[in-house]
Amino acid sequence: MTTTQGMGAGGAGGLTGAVALVTGTGPGGLGEAASHALAAAGARLVVTELPDRLDRAEATAAAIRAQHGVAAVAVPLDVTDPASIEACVAAAVAAHGGRIDVLVNNAGLNVPQMAFDVTEDAWDRVLDVNLKGLFFTAQAVGRRMRDQSPAGGSIVNISSQMGIVGYTMRAAYCSSKAGVVNLSRVLAFEWAEHAIRVNTVCPTFVETPLTRPMFEDAAFKEDVYRRIPLGRLATPEDVAHAVVYLAGPGAAMVTGHALLVDGGWTAV
Repeated sequence: MTTTQGMGAGGAGGLTGAVALVTGTGPGGLGEAASHALAAAGARLVVTELPDRLDRAEATAAAIRAQHGVAAVAVPLDVTDPASIEACVAAAVAAHGGRIDVLVNNAGLNVPQMAFDVTEDAWDRVLDVNLKGLFFTAQAVGRRMRDQSPAGGSIVNISSQMGIVGYTMRAAYCSSKAGVVNLSRVLAFEWAEHAIRVNTVCPTFVETPLTRPMFEDAAFKEDVYRRIPLGRLATPEDVAHAVVYLAGPGAAMVTGHALLVDGGWTAV
């Protein structure tokens, strides 16, 4: 049995009837864009945010219902809290008929510091969310995908081009994102027998409300743009298209892959 069979392929994007859980889905970010793209492909959504920001996920869910006519619910999730992960997965399973077919592990953060100045607290905050939290979310959802009938699913972990190459003021961030890339390979290898595919999307800098203030620094902006041969930042939609491809049946033979959406940054 293939993952595609387990997901109920159909519709323009091949995800009609699939249930997708996306972490970190506040307005304007990658998670919101990925959620809309999955909904446009026919998936039903479970979108998440931190408990004290759940209104942001609720706004995303409402927009998905209005724009795409598919079911969408918002669920609180703190990926650093194992109990919160388990409660989120249980709520996701209950929301749409007992399955989870797609997980997009998007929640993440960065604490910019020069390597000489990285504090233990900052290191732990970044690794706890970006790598540890991502793994335990994947583990909890992966167990569900293994045990549901038919078994299978697709996990898409959001890493970064900084998981492939280094960049200043990102010692903890680059370490966490490189960990995501290799962790995804391990999970792809171990979970293939359960028809679970695991892949990674590695974007360059993406223009979002959170990143725009960084580009007010003219020197930083010039450095970033000169490193991207295509000459622009990525949009959330650029990343979302990659997520939908890896999540869907068109990528049925793709697992353990790191898909760069970097405008050529790592090619030169």
